Amino acid sequence: MQTKPKNKKPAGEASTTFQSVKGMHDVLPAESCVQEKIYRLAREILEFYNFNSIATPLVEYLGLYNRTTGEATDIVEKQMFTLKTKGGETLALRPEFTPGIGRAYIQHGMSHYPHPVKLFTIGPLFRYEQPQAGRFRQFNQIDAEIFSTENDAIYDAQGILACYRILDELKIKNLIININTIGCITCRPNYRKALVSYYKNKEKQLCTDCKRRLPVNPLRLLDCKEPICQPLKEQAPNTLDYVCATCKKHFKEVLEYLDNLALPYALNPYLVRGLDYYSKTVFEINTQPAEGEEKIDFALGGGGRYDYLIEELGGRPTSAFGWALGVERIIDVLHTRNILPSSRPKEKVFLIHIGDLAKRKSLCLIETLRHAHINVIESLGKESLAAQLRAADKADAPLALIFGQKEAYEESIIIRDMKTGAQEMVPLTKLPEMIKRKLN
Repeated sequence: MQTKPKNKKPAGEASTTFQSVKGMHDVLPAESCVQEKIYRLAREILEFYNFNSIATPLVEYLGLYNRTTGEATDIVEKQMFTLKTKGGETLALRPEFTPGIGRAYIQHGMSHYPHPVKLFTIGPLFRYEQPQAGRFRQFNQIDAEIFSTENDAIYDAQGILACYRILDELKIKNLIININTIGCITCRPNYRKALVSYYKNKEKQLCTDCKRRLPVNPLRLLDCKEPICQPLKEQAPNTLDYVCATCKKHFKEVLEYLDNLALPYALNPYLVRGLDYYSKTVFEINTQPAEGEEKIDFALGGGGRYDYLIEELGGRPTSAFGWALGVERIIDVLHTRNILPSSRPKEKVFLIHIGDLAKRKSLCLIETLRHAHINVIESLGKESLAAQLRAADKADAPLALIFGQKEAYEESIIIRDMKTGAQEMVPLTKLPEMIKRKLN
């Protein structure tokens, strides 16, 4: 007797249940609460510095990233999620924010706005990479961009300040700003030539990716994380020895602003960031481990100046500076150091209903309390008084509102102090006033 072959389950599907896609995790209520507090703080700080919110689509034309992010970057070569539409268009799930915001800046005529134009956004991005600490395939970033008509170092400094301030306000200690200049379109060719010359006779000692990138984009070798390439990188030519007088002056001004702000920074002549559109200032913010603490191997955020991107996309020549913070990376550090943001929980009263009439009137009563800015918990599906009182006790509500048949007819309600058990009957018209008095 032949047996029928079993149907093969799709990837990620267990015998009866599905799992989340690899590298894309669910944000459960506890983490969501922390995430929202980070977002709220970031918005407050960025709005203080006059950044305005913008939202761009999750998908863009693939060519946008090929042209700006760089065809020889990890993002474009290995990490983009791409798709073809039924009409034959090739799109990409956004792997970063800057090209999309640059596209929106041009498309919507923001070059005619009063400058500087300061924009920020918060949301998900997608990169196909091996999931590990601080790296997911779907992740969230806080992103800020400054578009200006002047190539002024003060915007570099203010951008770095806003980025640093968010982390500082989250109580993350031992922050350090790693900073460098990678020059401009005039002086960078000299540095590229020096790098190629340095690495030319050392090709056999490089990893596969670096061998391939050397003739195409030698600066990417300085961004390589492979252990085999680290000793060579440490002896590579220094960017500061090759930048022009204009770039040196710009960088000196940035550092002077950081000195005036008393922000902690360290010069890192081998910091280049992994994207092709950067010029002049680049930076990353790391947190140094406290004594006995494990080293954190990823930057919490970073960015830099990109004065050629808008023109590359067909816009007017525009000076620009931007950065992004990794939200999951921040949360990871907050968990590791046990410094999750705390806030006093909003006190909520617990509404208990008894009987059909009271149940029918409960939703209207809840709306009355909402208009009075009083937070309410309820368990409208439970019918027994004992079960609802237990729920009120578990919710740690200071007050329970007992709304029965008699109270529903008489337009009144019982307020019960959950600590002392003391009860008081009050008219519904005076309920908001009485609750606020008892909670204060």
